[in-house]
Amino acid sequence: PRGGGSLGEDSAAFSLEAQKRSSWTVFFSLLTVVLAGLYVVWIDPDQVGLGAQYVASLETTFAGHEEAVMLGLLLIFGAAHSGLAALRPKGEKVIGKRAYRVGFALVSLPLAATTVFYFINHRYAGTPLYNLQGVPGVHSLVWIISFASFLFLYPSTFNILEVAAVDEPELHLWETGVIRITRHPQMVGQLMWCFAHCLWIGNSFTIVTSLGLCAYHWFGCWHGDKRLRDKFGEDFDKLERRTSVWPFAAILDGRQEVPADYWKEWARGPYLAVVAVTLGAYLSHPLMQRAAYWLDW
Repeated sequence: PRGGGSLGEDSAAFSLEAQKRSSWTVFFSLLTVVLAGLYVVWIDPDQVGLGAQYVASLETTFAGHEEAVMLGLLLIFGAAHSGLAALRPKGEKVIGKRAYRVGFALVSLPLAATTVFYFINHRYAGTPLYNLQGVPGVHSLVWIISFASFLFLYPSTFNILEVAAVDEPELHLWETGVIRITRHPQMVGQLMWCFAHCLWIGNSFTIVTSLGLCAYHWFGCWHGDKRLRDKFGEDFDKLERRTSVWPFAAILDGRQEVPADYWKEWARGPYLAVVAVTLGAYLSHPLMQRAAYWLDW
């Protein structure tokens, strides 16, 4: 928790001296095992390949209409992801915080991966509406907005060891860093990402996908606030008044005070990791596309 009257926690705080080699060894070992299991059970069509069966069932249900299948994927992922998040307080009492987080990840990861791969494979499907790809400056604008969106999209990196259940998972009341700009950075990042991709891919499939993603993240604003209010009560009510959903609103109207050394709240390991991973993901786009085409979902 912060001092000086601030109610929220210091987000993205990272001390190299406080890190344990054993914790990171366990983290990367777990990551390797989970990804290997995901590949065998869900992804590889030559092994168990449940992912292909999942997509095929939706394509049958929606008679092959790509936009409908995409919305179905988003709806199922959202119901599972938010539903399990809502059940977290009760579930943790039954099986413990670490076990519940592992179960949450085992459900969310394959559903999320399927949605991403389906989007990659069908992003140019649907009805063409406009084409701005040849307009000077559009590619650069799309790249900049997409890059910036990931600084908002992944606040989970504030404590990635909790995400992997190496450290005991907790629900946090963050206030510094990106939270000063918006209390719901994932929603803002998703809006930015969708806007950028709709600029680049002007068809009905991308627009429908973006509307579905934005609607889910808008619901996530309400759901996230509810979960924080249920746990923190009056402390969250006070923090809610100090922050805003829309970017910079609380700063502009004086409810959130930005310190003179605000840049230091960004010059931290977790944010630098997001920058590195985002650049890596951009450079790996051809490999991601090749993997998606191989799956043929």
